Amino acid sequence: MTTIETSAIAGQLQMLQATMSALPSNLASAAPTGDFEDVLAQASAAMEAVGAAATTGSSSTSTGTGAVSGDPSATVTGGAVVDDARQYLGVPYQWGGTSPTTGFDCSGFVQHVFADLGVSLPRTSQEQATVGTAVPSLATAQPGDLLFFEPGASGPGHVGIYLGGGMMIDAPHTGSSVRVEKVWGQPCAIRRVVASGPALGAVGSLSGANGSSGLGGAGTGAGIPASLGVPSDLVPLFQSAAQTYGVPASLLAAVAKQESGFDPGAVSSAGAQGLMQLMPGTAAGLGVDPFDPAQAIDGAAQILSGSLQAYGGSVPLALAAYNAGGGAVQRYGGIPPYPQTQNYVSDIMSSLAGVTS
Repeated sequence: MTTIETSAIAGQLQMLQATMSALPSNLASAAPTGDFEDVLAQASAAMEAVGAAATTGSSSTSTGTGAVSGDPSATVTGGAVVDDARQYLGVPYQWGGTSPTTGFDCSGFVQHVFADLGVSLPRTSQEQATVGTAVPSLATAQPGDLLFFEPGASGPGHVGIYLGGGMMIDAPHTGSSVRVEKVWGQPCAIRRVVASGPALGAVGSLSGANGSSGLGGAGTGAGIPASLGVPSDLVPLFQSAAQTYGVPASLLAAVAKQESGFDPGAVSSAGAQGLMQLMPGTAAGLGVDPFDPAQAIDGAAQILSGSLQAYGGSVPLALAAYNAGGGAVQRYGGIPPYPQTQNYVSDIMSSLAGVTS
């Protein structure tokens, strides 16, 4: 945590302690204790409980330490968690933040992602480290697992979501934003909250619930069909990203053609930038320059790789997520009923018809 002026801490601590003291006795059974972060966590959790009680008419919404509200096992997978998390790339870090509008802290980000999918998690990293089941090591971790770091007397001080391949997505610290980064060494704890495997019941290699991919079962391959009209200087960039992230080069090229017409300097009316039309926040979260063709393709390959994994290899669903966001795909259980997205998927699938590499 970045250093904060002592006077600011004192003022906020006093305010939070007063807030806790004013809560109903059934929601604040003890006075707040610990340092500022501990008090903040206690106050945040209590105030969320107050809001929930006011909405439901219940005197308490607690499910108990380590509990997860609902039974997500039948419908939510780690792949869906990963895909939903990626839509928040670039959202700024905000200490105590729980909203993509105002910013996230680490546990607020994790809580919000799971809430998108109907899974209720506790507010703090210390509490989140008690949910689900333990995973013994990073070697056995799967995408969607929670990784915990910075062990302390009250529990871990940081949490992120595992993406696989030694990478995670998290809201690291003040001055940063939600981003993809390498796992910080060996986590002090790993927890699995939802099932592993693909989301939405999609099955098969590069095919899925919303129809054939048009790519058969082919691997990444070096070949890009001439029908896509890819400029010769971009061909090796698509091939390199394909090999790195396991995404067909032809798919990356088809997305670039649809997004920008292979124009590295393109800027949309919505602010999407470059060859692969990445939003600035997304590009920042991925650590790429959207106007640099090699970096833009690398970033798009990361996104598509995660979506293909999330949706069991379904190219149509991965394309829909690229266009409309993973949250929309999850919400509608398939390609969203947006004409723009449906046309987007249809156009790219048509351009890939018969492609085998």
